[in-house]
Amino acid sequence: MTDTASAASHLAAAPPLRPDAPWLAPLAGYSDLPFRLLCREHGAAACCTEMVSAKGLLYHSPGTRDLLATTQQDAPLILQLFGADAEIMRRVMPGLMEQGFRWFDLNMGCSVPKVVKTGCGSAMSRDMDNALAVARAMVEVAGEGRVGFKMRLGWQAGEETWREMALRLQDAGAGWITLHPRFARQGFSGEARRSALRELAAALSIPVIASGDLFTAADAVRCVRETGVATVMFARGAMNNPAVFDEYRVLLAGGQPPPPDADRLKALIRRHLELALAHSGERTALLKMRTFVPRYVRHIPGVRALRNRLASCLDRDLLEELLETHLTPQAFAEDGGSAGAATTDPHGEARP
Repeated sequence: MTDTASAASHLAAAPPLRPDAPWLAPLAGYSDLPFRLLCREHGAAACCTEMVSAKGLLYHSPGTRDLLATTQQDAPLILQLFGADAEIMRRVMPGLMEQGFRWFDLNMGCSVPKVVKTGCGSAMSRDMDNALAVARAMVEVAGEGRVGFKMRLGWQAGEETWREMALRLQDAGAGWITLHPRFARQGFSGEARRSALRELAAALSIPVIASGDLFTAADAVRCVRETGVATVMFARGAMNNPAVFDEYRVLLAGGQPPPPDADRLKALIRRHLELALAHSGERTALLKMRTFVPRYVRHIPGVRALRNRLASCLDRDLLEELLETHLTPQAFAEDGGSAGAATTDPHGEARP
């Protein structure tokens, strides 16, 4: 595992906040160091860590500090914390600053039951005063403009807190607001309400980042143009296609990304494995690939057979054999060129 302290000199790099600088979202179980590095190689201008428990850091929970692993190539980096106790935040933030971290995000949007039942994530919208106390604790240590806040519209329909919360966070010294315009009770159902992004971008003097339903590069370009947000944050879109960042930049500039290609996809998967092997043991790296590869190939004919074989794959040679067998030009031709395409709209994809 990479030593954070030895890589600390890069952590001061400021994350860009402009339309042509897309971000990778904090993704529990996905946005680890190898995946962040892969996304950076494909155009991600800034990346967030997986969400890290402030309480876990304070009490040295097993595996929590592993989530802080980084390298010189992993910049700009935003460390996302979750927690609903201002005093705990005050206690853990100085140690993170000592390690070199300078840019932070507070998770106020996660709707997973095990998170919200502790009062964290999107449950924080139900106690705005406490949420603001936690926010101020982070800003006091990190400094004004160095902490962002990722939030939802509120807990449920009829309990919209997003506008007031964002305005009060801005007054507390927030550097940016990321809005996923759904209610917590929605999870990932329904559609993201883009009109709220437009309203928030107009109401705030700090940047607003768009999240939610950005499955493809085309989705993100439409979002930026329709709402006037500072930039976009890819989550499920990046999990399905790490090249979405480059595709987005090309589309935003008026170009057309290249069509899906079997050789490029195999090269991407091989590079992901190479990065995973560089930062963990072979078994761990291959277990990770069993999580990622099914998402990368989800539209290709015969993917069920590939998934079935991946489920027990702990051998690099077998993985290579599977790629050569299933990721062929013929398979892409049968698919009609839709696999990973920048203009597809896979709203029926599996939810993480």
